[in-house]
Amino acid sequence: MKKILVIEDNDDIRSNTAEILELSNYEVITAENGKVGIAKALEAKPDLIICDITMPELDGYGVIHAIQRNDAVKNTPFIFLTARAERSDFRKAMDLGADDYLTKPFDGTELLSAVNGRLKKMDDLKKNFGPGLEGVQHLLELSSGKNALESLTQDRNINRYKKKQIIYTEGNHPSRVFYVLKGKVKSFKTNNDGKELVTDLFSEGDFVGYVALLEGTTYKDTAMALEDTEVAIIPREDFDNLITRNPQIAKRFIQLLAKNVSEKETHLLRLAYNSLRKKVADALLMILAKYPTKEGENPVIDISRENLATIAGTATESLIRTLTDFKNERIIDINDGRIIVLNKSKLEKIYS
Repeated sequence: MKKILVIEDNDDIRSNTAEILELSNYEVITAENGKVGIAKALEAKPDLIICDITMPELDGYGVIHAIQRNDAVKNTPFIFLTARAERSDFRKAMDLGADDYLTKPFDGTELLSAVNGRLKKMDDLKKNFGPGLEGVQHLLELSSGKNALESLTQDRNINRYKKKQIIYTEGNHPSRVFYVLKGKVKSFKTNNDGKELVTDLFSEGDFVGYVALLEGTTYKDTAMALEDTEVAIIPREDFDNLITRNPQIAKRFIQLLAKNVSEKETHLLRLAYNSLRKKVADALLMILAKYPTKEGENPVIDISRENLATIAGTATESLIRTLTDFKNERIIDINDGRIIVLNKSKLEKIYS
């Protein structure tokens, strides 16, 4: 049974609101003012708080301010009750972090609709979405009730990069996050001899450069466009606001960061110990997963041999010899520089 705290100084409204909620099978706790409400919230840890704005001793703004600064209850959904119709009051309530508001007088249907909607969203946010960016996008949509990813990235300044143009450079301090609208991007590190190691691949719908912002460090690698690319520029402040106001989303980005670290460790292990054939097969499968393209029934890889070699962690000449072997074995075909995968299962067998 969901537990709801109602904080309201008017006895009749408090009693009627509690009765409607109890008839709908909610457990209801009531408080007659803000100070008592905060104490009961900390004691009962409700699933949702309904709070009047105008109250003696401590108003609703003071209540939400106190709630949001206590780790035990700071993520509790919060609905304001107000008799004021001015838009400024609503705006202030939402800016303080309220999830919804009801204008008095309200009927039972309005109350239950707001409560049910907010509780359902919280239940949805607790679902175990995938740790990747798709899971983050689902959370963004649920947390805002709209496509928050689109609202975060739309109407931004758009930077256009030519093939091989640098987007950001290792060692620089991040001031923005990049969101790929079109094209392909790689991130890489370079050793003292000028040899590259690809650390990640990005395509349409991916955030780039967020790791340094989450860590509070400089960029640990360099990002470059693999082809003509368009990215939306998201200022650091907007990205920070998204993370700060949505703890569940912050958690997912951290999970995504951890997943990236794990994948990179596995990739480095394979580069260190796998045979040349396994390295090339691994690189081809990695690109197929990231940049799915088909020609008829067969997947196609359209990437320069130099970039493919850096992903595989081998010399370009060694890569080309291995691709020739794969072609002779009818695992792949090559047409105008593009690699056509004829037998993906054989590639997977080489890699396994």
